[in-house]
Formats: sequence, C-alpha cells, structure tokens
Amino acid sequence: MINLREDLLEITNRLLRAGLNHGATGNCSCRDRDGFLITPTGVDSSNLTADMMVRMNFLDSTSQSESKFQPSSEWQFHQAILEKYPEMNAVVHTHSVFASTLSVLGQDIPAFHYMIAIAGGDSIRCAPYAMFGTKELSINILQAIHNRKACLLSNHGLVTMGRDLNEAYNIAEEVEHLARLFVEAKKIGKPKLLSKKEMDEVLSRFNSYGRQLKD
Repeated sequence: MINLREDLLEITNRLLRAGLNHGATGNCSCRDRDGFLITPTGVDSSNLTADMMVRMNFLDSTSQSESKFQPSSEWQFHQAILEKYPEMNAVVHTHSVFASTLSVLGQDIPAFHYMIAIAGGDSIRCAPYAMFGTKELSINILQAIHNRKACLLSNHGLVTMGRDLNEAYNIAEEVEHLARLFVEAKKIGKPKLLSKKEMDEVLSRFNSYGRQLKD
C-alpha cells in the first residue's frame, strides 16, 4: 500500500539534501482522495516525521484531527493548484537560491536554454508579489503557472507541480539549475535566446521525451 505521508517526507528530505530548501522554508503537498496532505507550518525540515503531515479537505478547507500540527501557511495555493489541475497530484515550493535570486528581480526566465521546456512552455513566468498565505498570492500563481508546470514567485521563491511528487521535485531541481545558468550567463553578457519556432520544436519533442516504445 502506498504511504503518501512517507512519500511526502522523503521528498521534503530530498529537497533539504539538495539544498533546494533549508530550515523551515518551503513546503510540499500531494493529493489524497478528496483532499491533500501538506507539510506542517514552522517545523524545521530536518525534524519532520511522517505523522506530522497534515491532511486538508478540499470542500471546507479544514485540516483533519489526526494531526496535532497546523498546515503550512501556504496551504491556500497548494489547494488552488490541485483543484485547478486535477491531472496534477503534487506541488513543491522552494526557496532555492538561484530561483529566488531571479524572483527578487521580478524576472521571468526566458528561452535561453532548451530545457526551459521542462516547465511546459517557452518561458518560466514570475508571478507578481503578494503576501504569503493569501488568496491574492494563489490567484497570481494560477495566472503565472497557466500552461506551465512551474513559476517563480516575485520576492519569494519557486512553485512546481507534477503528476506525482517525483515529477514536481525533478522540475524544481531542473528549474534551479536553469536559474543558476541564467544568473551566471548574465554575468558575462546577454544570453542568446531561442526563437519561438525553435522552442516549439523542442516542446513538440518533449511530448514524447523519455517515453519507451510499447511492445
């Protein structure tokens, strides 16, 4: 039987080990039947245990009583994403250094590298700033992540979504790598951008990227 609490803990630990989050920063969630599980608020990631994960209901936005912990203060945008995109089952939010660096500039990541396509389009947008834990932030994220699987949050960090926790994690890891490349390239000069035609070709290729032929 799949233990979603353990899966959520493992992804949180992977983010910590990879340096994509630190301390109590960032949060993760995954769909669980008619609700979702989310990491608790204010708990250092290195101290998390599976039983600390908080289950939230979609309908009345309340947490269930089996956890004595309160959900992440960012639960609203996790719920908004999972409700808007029923095909997506996981959300990862990081305060990783290079993605956050670009976020404080309020800057989109343009098509300077073909792997931008991993986020689902020819750019990674930066959502306008809004206070954490607010409905306004949720609205801004939904607009920025439209037709994408990732977006930056102005003066804040990064959000990704995936069909499962592994995909959401992998996208977060790759976007952080791309953000670092973009920052480093801009130290030398103006990065050369791929054209819309070139990115459309990449996106078309990505539709079958990594798939194996069926017997």
